[in-house]
Amino acid sequence: MRIGIPKEIKNNENRVGMTPDGVAELVRHGHEVFVQHTAGEGSGFSDDAYTQVGAQILPTIADVYDIAEMIVKVKEPIAPEYPLIKKGQLLFTYFHLACDKSLTDAMIQSGAVCLAYETVQTPDRRLPLLIPMSEVAGRMAALNGAYYLQKTKGGKGKLMSGVPGVKRAKVLVLGGGIVGEAAARVAAGMGADVYITDISLPRLRQLEADLPVNVHTLYSTERNIRKELADVDIVIGSVLVPGDKTPHLITREMLKEMEPGTVLVDVAIDQGGCFETSRPTTHSEPVYEVDGIVHYAVANIPGAVPNTSTAALTNATLKYAVALADKGWKQACKDDEALYKGLNVVEGKVTYKAVADVWGLPYEPAVLD
Repeated sequence: MRIGIPKEIKNNENRVGMTPDGVAELVRHGHEVFVQHTAGEGSGFSDDAYTQVGAQILPTIADVYDIAEMIVKVKEPIAPEYPLIKKGQLLFTYFHLACDKSLTDAMIQSGAVCLAYETVQTPDRRLPLLIPMSEVAGRMAALNGAYYLQKTKGGKGKLMSGVPGVKRAKVLVLGGGIVGEAAARVAAGMGADVYITDISLPRLRQLEADLPVNVHTLYSTERNIRKELADVDIVIGSVLVPGDKTPHLITREMLKEMEPGTVLVDVAIDQGGCFETSRPTTHSEPVYEVDGIVHYAVANIPGAVPNTSTAALTNATLKYAVALADKGWKQACKDDEALYKGLNVVEGKVTYKAVADVWGLPYEPAVLD
C-alpha cells in the first residue's frame, strides 16, 4: 500500500503522523511510505531520518495526498486540505467530527474513508489511540493551569504548592478518566489540594486508592461542583463521551460563583468543551477572559511537546496502521472490532451514530462485504 504522511498545517501543530521508527516498520511489511518535506522537523525528525528507513520525501502536501492510498495524520484535515482528499482514500487520524459540522460535511462530500483515532474502542471500552494523547494533555493541563494562575498571566497570583504558612492552590478536576487522572496526579505532585469528580463509584474508589493523599474524590453532581467553586483556583475539564459532544458542566452563570483570576483549562474542547463559555484557542493565542475568569482552551495541547507526543502516538497507532496497510481497511475492520468502531464516515455515509445524531444526519453502519 502507498502510505502518505503530510505535514500538519493546523496552528502551531508540530507533531507528525509517524516517527521514523514507525515508518521503518511499515516499509518492513512491504509498503511504500511518502513523507512531505520537513513534516517531521517540528518533532525533531529530519527528512534524512525518514529516508534512512526507506521513506520517500515529496515536496508538497498535494503530492502526498495525490499518491497515497492511506493518509496517516495527527489532527483533522482543515479547509485547505479538503480539495486534496480523494474518493476512496483512507484517512487515519483524529477527527472529532461531533463538534465540527463543516468538517463532517467535507468528509461526506469527499467520498473518503474516515477512520478516527478517538473512537477506536476495544471490547473492554478502552480507547487505545486516545490514551497516549490524553496522558500528555492531562499532564500539560495541570502545568498550564499553574502557569496562568500567575498574576502576570491574568490569574490570582497563587503558587500551586503554597509555602509554609500559606495555603496551597485548590484544583478541581472534572472527570476521572485518563486525562483527569493525569491532571490530578501532576497537580498533586506540584503540591496543590486536588478534588477529582466522576459519576462512576468504582472509578472513584480506584482513584482514591491510587492517587496521592492530597487528592480527594467527589461524586459528580451539579450541586457538588458548585460547592467547590467559591474558593477554587483552577478547574480542569476532562469529561469525554466517545465520539459525542461533551456536556457543559460549568455554565456562564456559574462563573459568577468564582473569584476573578480563576483559571479554567478545557481539555475537552476537541469535543465541544466542558464549559459553556469555552471556544477553541491556539498555542499562539491560548487564553481569553470571560467575566474575569481565565479560559485556556487550546485544541491541540500535546502539540506543545511534539517529540514526546509523536513518539507516544506512534507507539499506539502503529499496529493498527500496519493492519490497515497489510489487509486493507475492510478486512482489517472485519478482523478487529476496535478498528470497526473507528469508522466515522465511509464513502459519503456517516457510520458513527453519535456523529449522525449530533448533526441530524442519516446513520448507516459500515458495510464490509
